[in-house]
Amino acid sequence: MTEKQNAMVVIDGLEKTFTLHLRGGMELPVLSRLSLEVRQRDCLVLTGPSGIGKSSLLRCIYGNYLPQSGTITIHHNGEMTALTGAAPVKVLAIRRTTMGYVSQFLHAVPRVTTLDLVMEPLLTLGEDEATAREKASTLLSRLRIPEQLWPVPPATFSGGEQQRVNIARSFIVGYPILLLDEPTASLDVKNRQTVVELINEARESGTAIVGIFHDEEVREAVGTVELDLSQHKAVA
Repeated sequence: MTEKQNAMVVIDGLEKTFTLHLRGGMELPVLSRLSLEVRQRDCLVLTGPSGIGKSSLLRCIYGNYLPQSGTITIHHNGEMTALTGAAPVKVLAIRRTTMGYVSQFLHAVPRVTTLDLVMEPLLTLGEDEATAREKASTLLSRLRIPEQLWPVPPATFSGGEQQRVNIARSFIVGYPILLLDEPTASLDVKNRQTVVELINEARESGTAIVGIFHDEEVREAVGTVELDLSQHKAVA
């Protein structure tokens, strides 16, 4: 009998609607009556056509979007913590130690080197600089970022290089929860395989993952369960 894994993300009755203020306050419903549970070692793959609300759901879980109704709770510091309606300081604490997010785009800070950018999440948590540097170097090497680029700010990198830096920065901490929005979209075959390995290593270590993967081979390689958001599409 396998050990029952902890629930890490629990959503109950989520409803999300956007108000288009530049269109006279027109409302655009996105998600309706969505409930789900993601446990340790799950990789929940969100599916459905473009525009169905996959990225919107990730942003709700991360606290960027406020749902109209329903609840989102996160396993944080040993207990289930309400994210919906939480104070900004609580949301930031959850992001700092519990929940990482890999977006499709790297928001690079001007003049901050690639190595410093990847190290920063660990240093924020109090890790010593030597250990943070070693872990960052290992990830950048695995993701085939040439060492001569590590002292360079990544703002001028190619899209694929920036995406790999973003992945390194998000995987360096070992977050209990990871949200992945098309992490392999701009990658070649070798780097895509490396990211698949990183995802599976994180999941096997106990991380709960919610992700969007348009590449069918990647979905099959990392997913343990799928959720088609078409059944939760809100109707205007």
